[in-house]
Amino acid sequence: MEKVRTIEINESVFADNEQTAQQIRQRMTEQGTLFLNFMSSPGSGKTTLLTAVINKLKGEMKIGLMDVDIQSTLDAQRAQDNTGVRTLQIHNGGLCHIDADMTARALAEYDASGLDLMIMENIGNLVCPAEFDTGAHKNITILSVPEGDDKPLKYPLMYQVSDVVLINKIDTAAFFDFDFEAAEKRILALNPDAAIFRVSAKTGEGIDVFLDWIRRQAEGLSEK
Repeated sequence: MEKVRTIEINESVFADNEQTAQQIRQRMTEQGTLFLNFMSSPGSGKTTLLTAVINKLKGEMKIGLMDVDIQSTLDAQRAQDNTGVRTLQIHNGGLCHIDADMTARALAEYDASGLDLMIMENIGNLVCPAEFDTGAHKNITILSVPEGDDKPLKYPLMYQVSDVVLINKIDTAAFFDFDFEAAEKRILALNPDAAIFRVSAKTGEGIDVFLDWIRRQAEGLSEK
């Protein structure tokens, strides 16, 4: 079994974050690599969902994955073992976020040239990751049914900075008091331009519609 490589990133330079983020986007655009940043709270099903997405797309796209955690390589190793996609684990020195400078160093270590799609699985947190532009082309937030439909009210910035919100674990809706219409109304009140998809990583329901969105973003990138 091939082991996931790990790098330690322990410093953050916030002052130049926006400039560095824009440089990352420009570089990724020029090389034709769509860069997506996935964010969520712990336990939202992020790794399982990303595994399903990667396995459905890897036959048509060259994909890379970077996983951000405070410690351990559990999620990164699981994703790599279940997809066969080369995965880089990023340890961020105990911080609750990853910024553009950290992302740039991780991308240099990974070498994303030649990839059609680079995915970052951000650290499980609904506060800090929303505050830092990583240089991704698009931000995606996963909201799982068991978390409740009130999360947009409690963590508004996360939904304001997200281009897509995936309402995950819809297969569990019968067991939880989750109001889909209320959740979507709250998200759109914060971010009228957000695309919202209802999905289940377990059953695969709704994922194909999200994959079409990814394909459109990749096609749009190649036209720039």
